[in-house]
Parts: sequence; structure tokens; C-alpha cells
Amino acid sequence: MTIEKITENKKQFLDLLLLADEQENMIDRYLTRGDLFALYNDDLKSVCVVVQINSDTCELKNIATYDRYQGKGYGRTLINFISDFYKNDYKIMLVGTGETPAILSFYESCGFEISHRVTNFFTDNYDHPIFEGEIQLIDMIYLKKNL
Repeated sequence: MTIEKITENKKQFLDLLLLADEQENMIDRYLTRGDLFALYNDDLKSVCVVVQINSDTCELKNIATYDRYQGKGYGRTLINFISDFYKNDYKIMLVGTGETPAILSFYESCGFEISHRVTNFFTDNYDHPIFEGEIQLIDMIYLKKNL
């Protein structure tokens, strides 16, 4: 298994990034200024994008694993890698997600805890309703992790 920091042609990973953030113009807001990491195990399994918020804080803006590889630990491996990668640069890592119990539980199992909520984030920033399974996403739930 290898994890690479991608510095050029980040849009080549758009199909995978769209699994976690389904509106391309939202991805464009952070992709160029963020660090993109790709996890390979024979072939591409997962990617993530991390951006600087301020001198103490970074944010995991996108993390996605191809459907057929989900549940095999690739996302957790990537989170562990970036947590270690950034521990000397930042004190806190944030991640924002919809109010979906399974996803919140996943982040909590990776060491994140609920931080705050941005009311109506999904309804205010996306041009169509966003669903995770049967659940319409309305508020952005932020979690934080001390690095």
C-alpha cells in the first residue's frame, strides 16, 4: 500500500472526489489550494484533500473511497496518514460532513469529536438537494481532532 501526495493534474481524480462532494464547482473551491493524497493498493482506492484554515488548523475537505473498496480500512488508513503528516504543522484537524449517523460514527472512531454546526450549509451552497441514502443533508456538522 502506498500513499502519494499529488501536486499536478489533481482533476484526474475528479470521479472519485465527486463521490464525497457531488458538485464540481464546490470541489473547485478547494482543490487547487489543497493538498491531495491518493492511496494505492495495486490500483487507486481512496483520495483526500486537506486545506489550511489558519496557522493552527487544517481541514479535511474531501475523502472518498471507491464503492467497491469501502469498508476495507482504506479511508481510516488515509486519515491516520494525514493526521501523522500534519501533526507538526497544525494543532487541529477539522472535517465537515452531513448529519448521517454512519459517517459521524466513522469519524468519531478515527478520533474526531463533534465541534460545531453550520446551519443550512447544504441547502445554501448546493444547487440541488443533497442526499446520503434516504437522509437529506441540510446542516454541515464539523468534527475536530487534536493532532
